[in-house]
Amino acid sequence: MQRIYLDANATTPLDSRVRDAMIPWLDAGNASSPHAEGRYARAAIDDAREKVAALIGATPREVIFTSGATESNAIALLGTLRATGGTKAACTSIEHPAVLHLLEALRPALELDVLAVDEHGRLASDVPLPDDAAIVSIMLANNETGVVLPVARCAARTDAIVHCDAVQACGKMPVNVHDLGVDLLSLSAHKMGGPKGVGALYVRAGTKIKPIAHGGEHERGLRAGTENVAAIVGLGAAAELASQEMERRAETWSALSAHLMGRIQSEISDARINSPERDRIQNTVSVTLQGVEGEAVLLGLDLEGIAVATGSACSSGAAEPSHVLRALGLSREQAESSIRISMHAQTTREEVDRAVDSLARVVKKLRTLSV
Repeated sequence: MQRIYLDANATTPLDSRVRDAMIPWLDAGNASSPHAEGRYARAAIDDAREKVAALIGATPREVIFTSGATESNAIALLGTLRATGGTKAACTSIEHPAVLHLLEALRPALELDVLAVDEHGRLASDVPLPDDAAIVSIMLANNETGVVLPVARCAARTDAIVHCDAVQACGKMPVNVHDLGVDLLSLSAHKMGGPKGVGALYVRAGTKIKPIAHGGEHERGLRAGTENVAAIVGLGAAAELASQEMERRAETWSALSAHLMGRIQSEISDARINSPERDRIQNTVSVTLQGVEGEAVLLGLDLEGIAVATGSACSSGAAEPSHVLRALGLSREQAESSIRISMHAQTTREEVDRAVDSLARVVKKLRTLSV
């Protein structure tokens, strides 16, 4: 039987249309070269830049291509601190490790304010923001629970440079950098049907920022290194498809997630849904299954041909339970008993039903063995 993939927040399947767009550019020339091959490659990159800019409401010149969201976040945070000489920053307690761990690693030279969330993962729109922070980083949608944070309202209340990790939001909900009021925004191709190893950083015109790596004047001097033309074309194609299909995808995910949560709560006792009903990207459902270990559930489902996650893919090897679920107030035991189900653009109701059937069997078996 064909496997069911429900770990889209870790990475999405590569859309066949994106793959088709990339293939002609796998042997592209160097886009910095002045000859015909270089000019063709540059034109392809410029076209992709326009498509990414259109997805987030930016101008093409404000889009910088990177190797992925982790690099985008690093350039945004470190580049801002280098440019401003700032020694203070703020971020939420549920940021992705690419933001939270990076800022924590800068201590004690950097003073870091970590903004708390409530039991649903929500950040209060009037949360106190430090007046003297050089940069404030607030993700738009959380990768584990799907909760959407009030970035625009927070950005309007600070004079700091505002960075937004929008990796899980882009392609799943409308994202407009001007409506959000942010100065910097990170996104990644492989979270929306594109290839791995390529992302982008929005840099609002006039924002103080310096490169964090040197070696070439690529990408307006902010990102040294020869551009990966095929991957960038793939990001552009994925962004264009997301722009065209976002509304339909969101409607499908809304119906599927409501069905998924309803079945879990009716068929599995002591199941707690951690994802909020509102203010959430609709493809994501986090659930705590009392009395079983999330890793055991993951392995049991894997044997039945179903892929889910226990938390952030970047933290899957960590000894500590999800910092996101702990920030929501879950105990260590509850956090370790949780799984994340995240759907992609091709997920069907039949796949959701089969996944819940398998989940109920696996949980029942594990609870029986633990008695």
